[in-house]
Amino acid sequence: MLKKWMVSFLLAFSLATGVAFAADKINLNTATAEQLEMLDGVGPSTAANIIEYREANGGFQSIDEVVNVRGIGDKKAAQLAEQVTVSN
Repeated sequence: MLKKWMVSFLLAFSLATGVAFAADKINLNTATAEQLEMLDGVGPSTAANIIEYREANGGFQSIDEVVNVRGIGDKKAAQLAEQVTVSN
């Protein structure tokens, strides 16, 4: 429920400010835990694991590397690939 509220708030804010946030992908190398939790299938634990992995390994070189994060398997990685980026 909180996730839906946050997405609604961000979408409304984006529309009000003219920013196209809803269409943007979330960068695994720069996203906060809160931003990561907006991804489908990512809760607080997985978001923390993503951040822990990127800090320990100097960031993600490719989206495929997300399968190395504890708690993310092939199925979830494929789902995330459509929602994330690692580019600057």
